[in-house]
Amino acid sequence: MTKAAAACSLFLGPGFGLPAAYGAWYFARHSQVWTFLGFPTYGDGPFESWGVPTTVPLLLGFVAVCAAEVALAVLLWRGDTIGLWLALALLPVEFVFWIGFALPFGPIVGVARTVLVVIALTERT
Repeated sequence: MTKAAAACSLFLGPGFGLPAAYGAWYFARHSQVWTFLGFPTYGDGPFESWGVPTTVPLLLGFVAVCAAEVALAVLLWRGDTIGLWLALALLPVEFVFWIGFALPFGPIVGVARTVLVVIALTERT
């Protein structure tokens, strides 16, 4: 279970973190949200309707969360129990960004990882 949870984290961390890092660089250079295939990345989502505009610090905060996701993947892969608890602790923070930036695959994969983590925790007790 922990290796499958780690795979989910390896999908989430780099999958969202690398584009967010580029998006932050692009935003810093051009003062506008980067568009990919005609879609705004990390902009025009619920954050903006909540009054939270896309900014470089906001994007870099998401990059930091994605970096934590990669570190979490390593812990989960090694089977460290602390990784299971950190996965649960990181989830609410990730949800804020996934929902705020309107990233549809984040919550789906995040819930799948959480189910795997809960199963792994119950197997250890």
